[in-house]
Amino acid sequence: MSFKSSEFRAALGQFATGVAIVTCPGDGQGPVGITINSFTSVSLEPPLALWCLDKASDREHVLINSASFVVNVLCKSQQSLSARFAEIGQHDFSGIDFLPSRSGAPILPNTLAHLECTVTDRHEGGDHWIIVGHVDGLKVGRGEPLLYFDGGYRDIGLS
Repeated sequence: MSFKSSEFRAALGQFATGVAIVTCPGDGQGPVGITINSFTSVSLEPPLALWCLDKASDREHVLINSASFVVNVLCKSQQSLSARFAEIGQHDFSGIDFLPSRSGAPILPNTLAHLECTVTDRHEGGDHWIIVGHVDGLKVGRGEPLLYFDGGYRDIGLS
C-alpha cells in the first residue's frame, strides 16, 4: 500500500453521501439505533439493500445479531438526530418519538424514506460488517436530504 489510511479516509470523504439512522428492535433492553452513511441498494428483484457497521461500534453486538432493521433516511432538519445517534453510548430512544415497525425496530417520523428489512446475509469486510436485508416494506416522504461531505454536513440548496 503506497498511501496511509488517513489518506484513504480523506479520499472517501470526497464522495457526498446521504445520512440515515439504522434501527433494530434491540436485545431486551429496548430498541437501538446508529447513524450511518454506508447504505445502498443491492437488487430490485428481489428488493435488497445493504449497510455497513464498524466492528468497533459500541452497538455492534446488538446490531449484528438482529434479525431485522429499519433504514431511516434523514432530511436536512434531522441533523440533531444524526449527531445524537453517531455519539458513543447514545443508542437508546429515550426522549425520541418513533413508531414501531412490524419487527419492533423504530421508524422515525418525518424522514425522507424508511425501509423495513429482514436480514438475509452478513459478511465480514475488513473492519466492518456488511449487512444485507430484504426490503419488506417502505414509505417515501418529502423534503431536502441531509448530506455528509468532506467531514461535515452539507446542503445542496434544492429550490
